[in-house]
Formats: sequence, structure tokens, C-alpha cells
Amino acid sequence: MSKAPDVWQRVELALARLRPHREPLSLAIDAAVIAAAWNVTYLFRLGFERWWSARADYDTAVLAGVIVLYLAAFVALRVPQSIWRFSGFGEVRRLTLACVAAGVTAAVVVIALGLVKIPRSVLALHPVVTLMGVVLVRIAYRMLYEHARSRIAGRDGTVRRAVVLGAGEAARMLVAGIHRQGWIVLGLFDDDAAKRGARIADVPVLGTLDDVQRRELLGPATHVVVAMPSATPPQRRRALALAGSTGLPVVTVPSADELREGRGRIERLREIEPEDLLGREPVQLDEPGISETLSGKVVLITGAGGSIGSELCRQVARYRPARLVLYELSEFNLYTVEQALAEAFPGLAVVPRIGDVRDASQLAAAFAAERPQVVFHAAAYKHVPLMEDPANAAAALRNNTLGTWLAARAAADAGAERFVLISTDKAVNPTSVMGATKRAAERVLSSLVAECPGTRFIAVRFGNVLGSSGSVIPRFKEQIARGGPVTVTHPEMIRYFMTIPEAARLVLQAAAIGDSGQVLVLDMGEPVRIVDLARELIRLAGQTPEDVPIVFSGLRPGEKLYEELLADADTTLPTPVTALRLARLDAAAPGLGPALEAWLVAHPTPDAAAVRAWLHGAVPEFRPDSAAVPSAAGVAAALP
Repeated sequence: MSKAPDVWQRVELALARLRPHREPLSLAIDAAVIAAAWNVTYLFRLGFERWWSARADYDTAVLAGVIVLYLAAFVALRVPQSIWRFSGFGEVRRLTLACVAAGVTAAVVVIALGLVKIPRSVLALHPVVTLMGVVLVRIAYRMLYEHARSRIAGRDGTVRRAVVLGAGEAARMLVAGIHRQGWIVLGLFDDDAAKRGARIADVPVLGTLDDVQRRELLGPATHVVVAMPSATPPQRRRALALAGSTGLPVVTVPSADELREGRGRIERLREIEPEDLLGREPVQLDEPGISETLSGKVVLITGAGGSIGSELCRQVARYRPARLVLYELSEFNLYTVEQALAEAFPGLAVVPRIGDVRDASQLAAAFAAERPQVVFHAAAYKHVPLMEDPANAAAALRNNTLGTWLAARAAADAGAERFVLISTDKAVNPTSVMGATKRAAERVLSSLVAECPGTRFIAVRFGNVLGSSGSVIPRFKEQIARGGPVTVTHPEMIRYFMTIPEAARLVLQAAAIGDSGQVLVLDMGEPVRIVDLARELIRLAGQTPEDVPIVFSGLRPGEKLYEELLADADTTLPTPVTALRLARLDAAAPGLGPALEAWLVAHPTPDAAAVRAWLHGAVPEFRPDSAAVPSAAGVAAALP
């Protein structure tokens, strides 16, 4: 491999390290140019034979005075504050004024003092030669800088200087390949005492992870890279916190899972993702049990193009089902997920089907044709404030509750072994239309248990999924990229979070161990204060709350200040998988699904009040008018 990129990286790095000392260096270089111009003028006036011997004894003292005059003029016109790599006409104009002023002043002083041995032509030509010299120096610097950048810059034309947290094998591979993307690695930080003072791939180890907060060690760095793919989640979170404290933008290498699954290369840096922020140990799954449930089976996923549905598709595909049927209303989402699966799993039989879960005949035809053995029902409207709008309440009831009833019945009629409903924590003591429709969906599913013993009907509840469509992470990132403000509904709002892959894996686990009529809840870990999440994202983007302000917009219709604890031991029972617990529920009312279907036939366009009244009858715990804001003591009790 050519060494040229390394040479130019060293040049750019040397220039970057000189930048903090720009003003004194500028004066020193200009002083050298002024002195050189004085001698060049003598050479031009007296010729090579006499340019030194014919000088007066006091010429050196005069030259020192001339240099002082020129530098004083440069300081007065703020020449040392200019940035040479951006030199242009404005800089030349300031230099011209300074040289003319200093040259005229020097000539007047020399003549006034009667220093007749200083040639008048030298006094006249010296400002011109000096101006040419200082301008040429700046042009040469700019050419060198831009040439160095052109040799090492990434595709976007920028040069990034990084310090790296981690000095292991991942860091070594990163340093070896990252320069091709326009990155320069200034140094490494690692807690391993044996690596202190060492050099890895010719990059020095500057100190421990904590030392990254020392400004003098960061130097001209523009980014911090976290290169610890094999670290535990708590270790990774600590590294991210330290990186964020520097005030620089933070990026990371792919995680160990991404590298293992071929979803990234070590030198392909990415922004901080939701799973990086969660900091939770991975859940140990019963892989043989999941494989037995899915391998060689026909699996159908409704809402296959959504955030959860598409991740379920990817997770299911790993277990090599006989056929994976994608049932999705959005043509674009269906095309996107089908193309992604075709690329990642070329040998998998994928069947894309446009379909609406509210259309009973369409569902029946699709299920009869495909004969799925396992069905994951992820099609749903999930945005709480949107579903609170009176114009959308009926649509939420039809899609979330009726759609579940119709899909479950079609699955049973087609002889499916398992039907798994993706539910939500908002179904627990619901205060919103969305939450009530999902709780009603759980109840209509339970009502099928006795009627269809050949199919297991299982519901899985979990909380907010980081990175899903409509969730806070994508919205916060967009707002930060625009410069803010970042909108948070309430300073005390807390939520339970998990990542999309984590949620999908636990849904598969629930399908393997769940029994008919059960509602399984996922252990969501510790709650997260939304405003703290926003502050962390702002910090990791290299910004401060002063740069990107946070504003509180107030609770929206149907929102709670905090969600119910999903895996509370008082309301759930343990299962063989630690992260899954079984909800204790009242028996479902028989005939709830047919009653809903009949009611919607009789009321094809019900208003919001009628929808809420029906939901209150079907879900007695639905309290749409109850306070969404609990007491301060209740909030404090929910926080860690």
C-alpha cells in the first residue's frame, strides 16, 4: 500500500497542531520574511559582490527597528488573527496597508535620524518586497493545506481528526482502515495499564478512558470514536458518557452483534444508535425452543413493513422458515422489507402480499392460500395523540381491535398452530383510545381460546421501542440536526425502553413458550427520564443545551406521565425465561369479537363518543377522563 496518504496525514496533523499557536507563529514568520526582504532589497540595489560589505555598521540595529515597526503595524491591523488557510483579497488589502504604513514610517525615521548610509532605494523598495513575501507565504500555506486535504479527505471533502476510546484489536483494525475515509487518528485511550505509553498502529496511547476529559490531550480533535465492540453494555455506556463529556461529536464502531452478523465493518463508523444508549445486558434466549417453533414452518407477519414487523421478519428469517409471508397495507413498506430480506437471505422463500387486516374476505383468502402455521400480528395504529383525535377513534377501533379479531379468526380457520399479538404497555389501565383498543384486542383474542383449541392465542406486551417510527429518538435526532429546539412533553415524564431487535427476539421467545390465552409481558428494565435521554443525545452530537435548547410542550391528549410497571411481581407470574413474565388477567367476555363486528356493521361511521362508550363497556378499566399526571410521590417511586 502506498505511503503517500500517511505523509499527507502527517502534514495535515502537524498544521492542525500548530493552529492553537497561530498568532505568535504568524508574527515570527512575518518577522523572518521582513528580514529576508531587507536583505533581498540590498542584493537588488548593490549586487552580489557588495550587498553585505557595503552596509553601514548600524544596519542591523536599523533592521531590528524596521521589524518592530512592521510587526506593530500588523498587530494594529489584526493581521496575526487571520486564518492563513482562508487567505483572500481582504487579507492582501490589510497586508498592503500595513506594509505601506510601516515602510513610510521607517523611511521618515531613518531620514530624520540622518542615517545616510542606508540607501534610499532600499527604504523605497523594502515595503514592496516585504508585501510580496508575506503574501507568497500565505499563498504557499494555503496551497499546502488544500493539497494535503485533497489527498486525505473523505468523499464529502472533510478531514476529521479523532481520538479513540479503546486500544484493543478493534482499534488496531480501525486505525488501519479509517484513513481512507478522511480520518486522522490522534491518539487512543484505554484502561489497560500495560498499554500506557505504547503505540498501536503507530498511534500513541495517551491515557485511560477518564483522561479523554483532559482538554490538553484532545488537541485539535474534531470527534471522539468509541471502539469497544466487545465491551459489556455498562462499560459501553460509561465510555459513551465520557466521550459525551468532551463536547465533541461522538461516533462508534459497529457492535459485536453487527460485526458477527455481517451488518457492518469495523472501519465503517456510525452515529450513536438507541441500543448503544440502553446499556442493558443481552437477554439469554431459548434458541432451540425458538428454532423448533419456526424452522421449516410457514410464518405470516401482518404489518410486516413497520418498525416491529420488519425486525420480526429479519429475526424469523434467521431460523429458516419454509416460507415467510409478508402481509402489509403499505406498498412502499412492503417493497422495502421484501428487498432487504432478498438481499440478506437469498435462499429464503418470501411471499409479499398487499392486504388490510380490516378486510375479512381479503384476510380469509390470504390465510387459506398460504396456510401459515405461525402468525405474528404486528399491524396496528400506535400513536397515542393521533388516535385521541375524534376523527381517528373509529379507525383505531377498526384496525387495532377488529383487525386483531379478524386476523386471529382467519388464522384459526387456516389451522395455524400459534397466533401472537403484539400489544403494548398502554393497554395496562388504559387512559387513551389507543391503549383501550389494544386491551380490547387482548380480550377478543382470549375469547377465542375455548372456541379454537387447535390454535394457541398469545399476546405480548412491551413498552416504548427505541428507534421505532414515531418514537422519541428519531424525532430528537431530527430536531438536534436542525439546531433545536428539542421538544419534551414534561420534565418528569419517564418511560420504559427497549430496542427493536430486543423486542423482536422476546416476541419470538414468547411465541415458543406461551400457552393459549396468556398475555406475556417483557421486563423493560429501569425507567428512563425522557429529558435525560434528550440531554444525552444533544451531548453526543457535540452540542450543549445552550446550543440546542430543550422546551417542554406539555402532556398531549391520552398521554400518561409514566407507564405502569409491566413486570411487577405483584401482578405477574414468572416464566422459564427471566425477561418474560405472565400477566394475571380477568377472564375475557365470551363473544366479544363477534359483538364488535356486529356493532360496527350497525354503526359503520361511529363518532368518537360512541367508540369510547363501546371501549368502556369492553374494557372496564378504561378511564379516558382520569388524570394522566400522577402525584410527585408516584413519579419518585417509579424512578430508580
